[in-house]
Amino acid sequence: QVQLVESGGGLVQAGGSLRLSCAVSGSIFSINTMGWYRQAPGKQRELVAAPTSGGSTNYADSVKGRFTISRDNAKNTVYLQMNSLKPEDTAVYYCNSAPTTWFRWGQGTRVTVSS
Repeated sequence: QVQLVESGGGLVQAGGSLRLSCAVSGSIFSINTMGWYRQAPGKQRELVAAPTSGGSTNYADSVKGRFTISRDNAKNTVYLQMNSLKPEDTAVYYCNSAPTTWFRWGQGTRVTVSS
């Protein structure tokens, strides 16, 4: 059974940075298949960063140039570095395989960006 545990969220002012972590436990093929999603209040969950078959990452237009995904295979952990945060980035952030979600969702980590 794969478990996903997200952490690192919090309250930050616009223009600030946060680094989110996703600890993956259980057996998965590779954490290189993991991406990040978010769900803003009153909106559907959206894909923020998804790995490609070529080894790169596709980012949503709204975060391109500001968010960067990275991975530590030894720790089975995926990170999302978020810079130049905007109030519209306020959401609960989740990790899962991407672009197809294979695993049960974790509890997510809440990010609130104040203006």
